[in-house]
Amino acid sequence: MSATLEALSQNLQEHLGDRLKSIKVALGEVTIEVGVTDYLSVMQSLRDEPGLGFEELIDLCGVDYSSYGHETREGPRFAAVTHLLSIARNWRLRVRCFAADDSFPSVPSVTAIWNSADWFEREAFDLYGIAFPGHEDLRRILTDYGFIGHPFRKDFPISGYVEMRYDPEQQRVIYQPVTIEPREVTPRIVREENYGDVDNA
Repeated sequence: MSATLEALSQNLQEHLGDRLKSIKVALGEVTIEVGVTDYLSVMQSLRDEPGLGFEELIDLCGVDYSSYGHETREGPRFAAVTHLLSIARNWRLRVRCFAADDSFPSVPSVTAIWNSADWFEREAFDLYGIAFPGHEDLRRILTDYGFIGHPFRKDFPISGYVEMRYDPEQQRVIYQPVTIEPREVTPRIVREENYGDVDNA
């Protein structure tokens, strides 16, 4: 482990203490996991503590861990994963917070701490169905207004539930159940027998 990562890990343990559920260093990155009840206080400390100073939120995304790494995972399914940057110290940090309830996943909004989280949280809500209490304008951002479901959940069908098309008789766009039959597509490569032979060119 580099001196920078070691110093960051020590500072995190010193400032966050029992609020840390885990801390891992892998592939040159530090990842911490915090509980949903401590999430806001930890994020506030990460920004405001002089020994940490993560003044910039560079990414926040939802993750569905129902099958992660080709294995079925035990424990909560949905998490909000945040990537923070300290410009002054040139430190990066990943923060993972699992939602307590899989049927209605919810993680507190950090828009009051970093306003750049606004659209990221809306995207996680839209695609994964993770609610962010405290967000002032939590609504879909990528899918259509009438869209049903959350398309990045691993149990969401690839073809979706409804399709949209223009109906020339009604002269408007209509929604209808999906008519695409699921099929397995096996790619086939067809080449000439002597493809690539320099002698036959």
